[in-house]
Amino acid sequence: YHWDLPQALGDLGGWASRDTAFWFADYAALIARRYGDRVKRFATFNESSVFTLFGFVMGGQAPGIVDRDLFHRAIHHVNLGHGLAIDVLRANVKDASLGIVHNIQPCRPATPAPEDVKAAALFDAYWNGAFADPQILGVYPSLIGDLFLRWPQAGDFPKICRPIDWFGLNHYSPHYMKAGDGNPLGVAWGPAPESVRRTAMGWPIEPDAFRDTLVFLSDRYRLPVYVLENGTANPDVVDAKGEVHDPSRIDYLKAYIGALGEARAAGADVRGYFIWSLLDNFEWGSGY
Repeated sequence: YHWDLPQALGDLGGWASRDTAFWFADYAALIARRYGDRVKRFATFNESSVFTLFGFVMGGQAPGIVDRDLFHRAIHHVNLGHGLAIDVLRANVKDASLGIVHNIQPCRPATPAPEDVKAAALFDAYWNGAFADPQILGVYPSLIGDLFLRWPQAGDFPKICRPIDWFGLNHYSPHYMKAGDGNPLGVAWGPAPESVRRTAMGWPIEPDAFRDTLVFLSDRYRLPVYVLENGTANPDVVDAKGEVHDPSRIDYLKAYIGALGEARAAGADVRGYFIWSLLDNFEWGSGY
């Protein structure tokens, strides 16, 4: 699921509705029947933190709502939909290899100010933990766990926390967070340190954060990790010979693949690495 909820289901409540989790399981069953004889590797969701945060807190993506309670509901229902889909796929696809794809990024305070430290910790709990922790460990992060007491029904967590075979990681850069009052969470993105290089999109280039993330994931969740998105955006200039010389991209990939090697040397169980390219999909925010 890459955020393309049918409008008809959005009109019935979308991910803020518990029914959507069960509709998603029905969809997974259909996919299993149609493709299970040929496709064995499935991920249930891609970057759940993005479409829930920007859909229910920031308001910049569908359904364009700013409501913290609905945000919590959506998180829980996505988690439930994941677990239900895993069981359906496991039951209907012989020799299935099943996983989930999360964008995990260190969340650092933009300044040492206590309010920024608090904002970074809160954002980390939502961005990095609100999905992976219940899906793999069976609990919400302790910092925000009490906020989810209203939504689960009896038996939800055993349905959410189903065995998976691998962890899919999308990673580009860390987040630098600060306190803010423009959304219900009271957090905002702050600037990276001036010393940090950036891509053309302004994203920090910090391969050490990539290395540390891989080690963290391997230690915390004890699953093989596949890096399913990583890369950099840079302006490409075609010279008179029709060639594009992009040393900045070469340097980026060399640094990040080197960091992956360091993570493996430190014990991280990383099984694969995929570069995000211009051909992969239409971006919800930035076009092709």
